[in-house]
Amino acid sequence: MKILVAFKAVSDPDGWAPGVPASDATRIINPFDAIAIEEAMRFRERGDASSVVAVTIGAPRVEEQVRTSMAMGVDRAVRIDDDRPIDPYVVSRLLAAMVGREQPAIVLMGKQAIDDDSSQTGQMLAALLGWPQATFVSKIELGENRSHAHCTRETDAGLEVVSVRLPAVITTDLRLNEPRYVSLAGLIRARRKPIECLTCDDLGVDVQPMTTLLSTEPLAARPPGTMVDSVEQLMSKLCDEVNVL
Repeated sequence: MKILVAFKAVSDPDGWAPGVPASDATRIINPFDAIAIEEAMRFRERGDASSVVAVTIGAPRVEEQVRTSMAMGVDRAVRIDDDRPIDPYVVSRLLAAMVGREQPAIVLMGKQAIDDDSSQTGQMLAALLGWPQATFVSKIELGENRSHAHCTRETDAGLEVVSVRLPAVITTDLRLNEPRYVSLAGLIRARRKPIECLTCDDLGVDVQPMTTLLSTEPLAARPPGTMVDSVEQLMSKLCDEVNVL
């Protein structure tokens, strides 16, 4: 069974200083997507997957994050060369073409990216493929003969367990796992591995973004916290300084 893991390189919220252009900010693998990569690794280590292919979309500057996915243990990594600020519709179209090329049994990705928080790509991809989907998943168990996946979903009303037939699209939530530490030795080994680079033309996809990114900027720095010595002092500050009571 092959697993295709889609991930996005995003600006590191902890390494982006005010005044630094978004294009120059330190980049990381989207944390939800790192969870998806980790889960694919665990599938393979249990013998439930024969291979794991990672795919991302971006200019050559995202190859550092591609190398990180390889250091985590993926068998192959593909970068779709596109430097436009693309939206979930474009991403889902490109991923659908990758699915046609790779023929995976499961497509794994994070439930959302921390930069745009759209939470749309997995759902759009499943619709384009006509595949079942399980979103916001915090636990995955394969059924008999690996024909189904039993997925525990986190909803506002609590936990929901759904069974989807494979092939399927699954998006991952925070509590699914804790991604493994990527060692320096692993990163060095990953630098020797080839990265397959494809274009939209290679995939036979001609699509334009339906949304336009106007600007990106970091959140304003929060003022430092204040230590208090007693409940009375806390209540005084809440009433007289913050005016919340």
